Amino acid sequence: MTGPVLAVDQGTSGTKALVICPERGVLGTGFAAVRPRHLPGGLVEADPAELYESVLAAGHRALAEAGEPVTALGLANQGETVLAWDRDTGRPLTDALVWQDRRAEHVCTELAPHAEELRELTGLPLDPYFAAPKMAWIRRHLTREGVVTTTDAWLVHRLTGAYVTDAATAGRTQLLDLDRVEWSDRALDLYQLTGENLPEVVANDQPVGTTTAFGPEIPLTGLAVDQQAALLAQRVTAPGGAKCTYGTGAFLLAHTGDTPRRGTSGLVSCVAWRLAGRTSHCLDGQVYTAASAVRWLTDLGVITGAADLDRVGAAVPDSGGVTFVPALAGLAAPWWRGDLRGSLTGLGLDTTAGHLVRALCEGLAAQVAELAEAVATDLGTPLDVLRVDGGLTRSALLMQTQADLLQRPVEVSALPDATALGVGVLARLGAEPGLTVHDALPDWKPAAVYEPRMTADEAADRLGTFRTAVAALLDRAPA
Repeated sequence: MTGPVLAVDQGTSGTKALVICPERGVLGTGFAAVRPRHLPGGLVEADPAELYESVLAAGHRALAEAGEPVTALGLANQGETVLAWDRDTGRPLTDALVWQDRRAEHVCTELAPHAEELRELTGLPLDPYFAAPKMAWIRRHLTREGVVTTTDAWLVHRLTGAYVTDAATAGRTQLLDLDRVEWSDRALDLYQLTGENLPEVVANDQPVGTTTAFGPEIPLTGLAVDQQAALLAQRVTAPGGAKCTYGTGAFLLAHTGDTPRRGTSGLVSCVAWRLAGRTSHCLDGQVYTAASAVRWLTDLGVITGAADLDRVGAAVPDSGGVTFVPALAGLAAPWWRGDLRGSLTGLGLDTTAGHLVRALCEGLAAQVAELAEAVATDLGTPLDVLRVDGGLTRSALLMQTQADLLQRPVEVSALPDATALGVGVLARLGAEPGLTVHDALPDWKPAAVYEPRMTADEAADRLGTFRTAVAALLDRAPA
């Protein structure tokens, strides 16, 4: 039996670290904020040095609180955030282009005739959200030097000297052959990235090296993209289950088994994880702005933070006819219209802060309900329950609204930091050959369960109003 492991989740707005013991649970936690820069024109950048320093700071804080050594390290990453860097020195050659960044739109426009070929090959729609368009943009406009990768490869190299990425993260690039789980020469050719020195694609539980960045030497034995790590932590390890993480954005993933399921409802088909030589797959749907939409409302002075959602929303019984499509960074799945902007309609002189909060919660929940319906369509069976995690699950108003619009129970994870918990499981699997996934996962029981209180007809009416507002946005915007 391995001892405690250090699990680090390097996210968009911060890095969270946990020291996790199989028997005693979480022994220490650490957090370090990251401040991405939101620039005009849909540009979002981060300082690579800040990302790395946040990993070190959060990890050191968790270890200091735990007060005991760890036997392995797991690292989760943002997925589609990319940079160019020098392999000899580890020095960044560009800023990191964050997954929300839209500057590679024209790369996708040029490749539009090959959109279906790329979707069939990689499981991903053509959109600047994914890594390859941003990688191609960097090569065209910033530098031809060094290597261009997702941030995980750079962080791992800084920590251990290894040059690798895990199968799940590679699956978020639009450069991975989904069926063979290896880099696609054809996709590289289409993106004019032929000849790029890409990292080795490794399993999610594969030891890749050791680091002394946190003091004593620690083997790095678990790697994952953030949402797949959360899927694992929620014990969604077989077809039929789904989870949604409410972070900067909201991300719904449904397990689909050992073979890729290319859906027709606008969802992404990708690698869930590769463990002990066996690849599992999932369907994935995204909402670009969740906590970031709450932060937007906070910046306007409507609320003082996410903790205000329930208090302010409780002042009114409903949204008062206000409809909010919180597409503040565009619409992702199933529409894939990142060029759209959000809408707030039905305002009157009687509209209060409470109505705006209610409308925001309904808008977020409606988008997730649309993703759940798309999953049900692609799998041919409705979801029985939705397991949820992330900071916004602390809002009873949002979770109740989610259950109402979904017309399914919503089970809230007892540990909001499911991504870190999941990559901690991967670190244990990599450090202890022969350990099964079932044995590595902690017992799962929800901290709360929200049952629908709204009738099916009322839920359908609310979703219909939201869809009408989305249709109005689609009608007004050029395709």
